[in-house]
Amino acid sequence: MENPEKNPLARFERRKTNYLLIAVSAVLAVLLFAGIVMAIRSRDLAAALIFLACLAVFVVLVLVNIAEQRRLAAVDDRRLIHWNPEMPELQRQSLDVEVLELARLLNAGDDQIPDLFSAYIIAEDLALRQIQQEENLPIMRHVTIGKTSFDGILVDQDLITCIEVSFVVVPDMRQEKVDAILKKFTQARKTLVEMKSRLRVRLMVVLVMQLAENEEEVLRLVLEKTRFKDMQIDNVEIRFLDFETLQKVYVSE
Repeated sequence: MENPEKNPLARFERRKTNYLLIAVSAVLAVLLFAGIVMAIRSRDLAAALIFLACLAVFVVLVLVNIAEQRRLAAVDDRRLIHWNPEMPELQRQSLDVEVLELARLLNAGDDQIPDLFSAYIIAEDLALRQIQQEENLPIMRHVTIGKTSFDGILVDQDLITCIEVSFVVVPDMRQEKVDAILKKFTQARKTLVEMKSRLRVRLMVVLVMQLAENEEEVLRLVLEKTRFKDMQIDNVEIRFLDFETLQKVYVSE
């Protein structure tokens, strides 16, 4: 984690303060204010209004520039994050947990476990492809923020999107699973705060469904009114993707 070469965004350099621009802006503000005072003293109302309008426009431009500089400074903060790949053994452990849960829900036998492994891996891959297509941004897969790993990460300017993918075969999602996802997201936000980063962060939960049409609506209602009802986290989005549709788009000819 301490090796800066592991950070693909480390090439970004902190922007230097443009003191000349600040000085010129200050002089211009003083001149405009002086123009207003002189126009008022000479009782030239038209000139006073013109100088006042110019001063107002100047203030707006300054505020817009400050906002843009803050946004660019936040973008620069990306260089402070080390996007480390999730260790293979941890990926295997997570996959084992998900597949065994699928096997339990489907009452699958041991001989069906390999097929479930393949189906889950394909579902996650196709889901991340679809999200990448929709967002029109590259996705870093199975990387960590601090010590917290996510299935995918999107970086767009000063916004980081943490992606968690789940394969859903029944119209429900365990509360423990929801709580675990939200806990990971909370820890990632805490890590950025501790780094004094100005980057914004959001969570995207991607559910790859293999359900009947009427079951999809039940799932949406369950998640909205039960599983995510009491969450204390904003900036959370849930995407619903149909497994069969994904296969038709990316696999079938």
